[in-house]
Amino acid sequence: MKARVLSGMRPTGALHLGHYHGALKNWVRLQAQYECFFFVADWHALTTHYEEREVIGNNVYEMVIDWIAAGLDPEQCTIFIQSRLPEHAELFTLLAMGTPLGWLERVPTYKDQMEKLKDRDLATYGFLGYPLLQAADILIYKASFVPVGEDQSSHVELTREVARRFNHLYGRGAKFEAQTAAAIAKLSKDDARYLERQRKAFGETGAAEALAKGEAILARAAASIAGWTDADSELLHGHLRGAGRTVLVEPQALHTEVATLPGLDGRKMSKSYGNAILMRDTPEEVTKKVRGMMTDPARVHRSDPGNPEKCPVWDFHKVYSDEATRDWVWKGCTTAGIGCLECKQPVIDAIITQQQPWRERTEQYLANPKQVHWIVEMGTERARTVARQTMKDVRDAIGLNY
Repeated sequence: MKARVLSGMRPTGALHLGHYHGALKNWVRLQAQYECFFFVADWHALTTHYEEREVIGNNVYEMVIDWIAAGLDPEQCTIFIQSRLPEHAELFTLLAMGTPLGWLERVPTYKDQMEKLKDRDLATYGFLGYPLLQAADILIYKASFVPVGEDQSSHVELTREVARRFNHLYGRGAKFEAQTAAAIAKLSKDDARYLERQRKAFGETGAAEALAKGEAILARAAASIAGWTDADSELLHGHLRGAGRTVLVEPQALHTEVATLPGLDGRKMSKSYGNAILMRDTPEEVTKKVRGMMTDPARVHRSDPGNPEKCPVWDFHKVYSDEATRDWVWKGCTTAGIGCLECKQPVIDAIITQQQPWRERTEQYLANPKQVHWIVEMGTERARTVARQTMKDVRDAIGLNY
């Protein structure tokens, strides 16, 4: 059985190349290796754009079309809309009851976004709590991995803390101690003592090595001890981690290779800055945009040598050009052997070539929007099946099953 991956994007409408190389390209690769759930994070969009309700609705399907055009296969992954699943909100509410306020206030992106978005009124509970909603999004699917960049690692760590706290509070049934002791009794005395040492080491230091050694003992027990059950493994995995039964899975951050593309003006690529190359731009639009890109400001005349490291176009060559082309660019720029328009042409050609299959697939779905709606409906129902089972486990653990 494949490990599960969960990731999402806020609905921003048609995507640009920064979205593709920053996340979407990895999603396409991951769907062949894992059981992948990808969702439209429309509730998250409301945490900062709660006054722009009409924009979100228009953006959802536009973004999904670009996902599919880029290579997400609805037969290989599950694509769904967050707000269609009220189970996310229920888990968010239940987790909020036991999550310390300080955990949310210390998330690095909270203060960072407050600073960057001073023009918006973000003194809301929704904005403060969005990392916890993000945790609910992940935990409700019991995802093993979350693909993130380094700047989002703190969100995955918060999710792990939330899961650990929930399992500690609610994973210990009335018979937990007795059931744990009975499971340990099935181990040999040496293995039982070894498991206890690793449990203490992990509890004191959090060392991954201690956890791995303890889990190896349990894996061996499951494979070799007659009468060993899945319940025994689950109980002792919780015991090893210092928690109770593992109701919610602690996910790991999956650090994938991410290429960062600047915008046409050298700043971060963003449609709001007007400096983006869209995945759906025509060859003519791509040519016009790239030809107009800023270059090394010190290279005023064609005869002036330049420094590729100070030119945004060089970042595109790192992504789109082979080694021979990059060598040609570097030598030609630093010696004034080529002009900036000559330097830009291989990038233009490469982007247009990459976009061709995207545009062909996009036309298919734009001509038949009901097909996109059907894909999302099917994905949402698949996601609902998993989310409902998790919420049953959560309600049972808390005692809300009356």
